[in-house]
Amino acid sequence: MAFSFCFHSCVVPRAAKQALSSLTLLHNSCITGTFASVSVAANKELRSTDLVALEYADLNLTDKIFQELGHVRIRQHVNPLSSSFSVPAPVPDWNNVFWDPTLPLMVDIGSGSGRFLIWLAKQNPDSQNYLGLEIREKLVKRAEFWVKELDLSNIHFIFANASISFKQLVSSYPGPLMLVSILCPDPHFKKRHHKRRVVQKPLVDSILTSLMPGGKVFMQSDVLEVADDMRKQFDSESDSLQHIDTVDPIVLCDDEGWLLKNPMGIRTEREIHAEFEGAKIYRRLYQKRILVN
Repeated sequence: MAFSFCFHSCVVPRAAKQALSSLTLLHNSCITGTFASVSVAANKELRSTDLVALEYADLNLTDKIFQELGHVRIRQHVNPLSSSFSVPAPVPDWNNVFWDPTLPLMVDIGSGSGRFLIWLAKQNPDSQNYLGLEIREKLVKRAEFWVKELDLSNIHFIFANASISFKQLVSSYPGPLMLVSILCPDPHFKKRHHKRRVVQKPLVDSILTSLMPGGKVFMQSDVLEVADDMRKQFDSESDSLQHIDTVDPIVLCDDEGWLLKNPMGIRTEREIHAEFEGAKIYRRLYQKRILVN
């Protein structure tokens, strides 16, 4: 069973539509690929955090998390090469994690707050499983709290350094790996820190080994240098991967080969913040070749 993608006009979440009602502001939406009308309170200046809240309003996440775990302060930059992140994450009992561990799996590397993956899991409760790998433990705890609040049994978050733990975790999963996403990873701008970037040859090899034929890899960044770096890593695996526009003629790319639209149906939080600031999002979607005898 393949994961579905939205390459045409995707529907803005219903609750977000209902919440936007008083003042119209012209806002460039990456979901529709066109200018859309977005309403905000007349006495309040629009902020990117408002757009995040509106885009994910359907989840109706509660504030009880702050009482349970305290304030979740996000540390933006983490050194994955630190010895504190060198121990592989323990493999869970997949039967306790998912109601059906044989369903097709999506793995989001660097799942952040988890809202993006939770939204997808809520849309597909019976057909797909979702696994978020995140190196910041507090975000994982909060995401797992939200999963329990929503009573979802097709999604799980693990505190893990994907570079260390991806292969061991995914190889133990009973079902097929059909989609891996790497969305706006930490850019580690300084040249001496480029070795900290998550997309390195060993991880790419692990992804390709684990991915089922026909499975996909979706990558994006609002930093061109980082997007180019990831693109080179995956483009170099042309014996195993092909870009989606060579497989599906309805998929449109710009002159430089970047996807024109977000195929996931909803934007990540970083994506929303970046587009609010006027940044371009650079996207690529690869499919593992299906060998024909």
